[in-house]
Amino acid sequence: MRNRLTRLLLLTLPVAAALTVQPAPAAEAAESYSAPFLTAISDLPVASEVRTGYDRTLFNHWIDADGDGCSTRNEVLIAEADDPVTVSSGCSLSGGRWFSYYDRVSWTNTSDVDIDHMVPLAEAWDSGARSWTSAQRQSYANDLGDYRSLVGVTDNVNQAKGDQDPAEWMPQYDTCRYLREFVAVKIRWRLTVDSAEKSAIQSLASGCTNSTITVTRAI
Repeated sequence: MRNRLTRLLLLTLPVAAALTVQPAPAAEAAESYSAPFLTAISDLPVASEVRTGYDRTLFNHWIDADGDGCSTRNEVLIAEADDPVTVSSGCSLSGGRWFSYYDRVSWTNTSDVDIDHMVPLAEAWDSGARSWTSAQRQSYANDLGDYRSLVGVTDNVNQAKGDQDPAEWMPQYDTCRYLREFVAVKIRWRLTVDSAEKSAIQSLASGCTNSTITVTRAI
């Protein structure tokens, strides 16, 4: 009888041990930021910009992150098209119409549309990206995780913008939208602003609706 009880106890020990195993901790949720527009501007950290070492090739783009055959550029074109786009072999696009809110012009030829980095690559470098890893810079240059990071606009307007911040260049139209999106991207990627840039944004935003900006941090 004693031997039988001993065997039963030994058989139940693994079961009891399994029942007491603690579950693995859940993955940490991405950090979210939310604040009124003017507060978000105030929250932007100020630092001097450093261009030393910048090269556009340090931001690898346009990549095919999900392996579906479409580069980041084409992914944005597909997402932002006002008219349906036909995607053919090799991610060749036909049809479609794109509205450039910077100048309020619509285009039906993809060659007339540039994909603008809301915060230019050089500006991102100056504002903190110089200390990132190559993988982080690639993620920034191909950021499809927030619709404000990349925007399709008229090619020559994008070229006029170049690497300038709001203290140096603003679109002709929808300036409040532009400022909100610029600030959101800076917050998403924890980028700084220089003093002239912050002063310009605060001044330009004074006539804008103080609506809430919500951002999921990328890093």
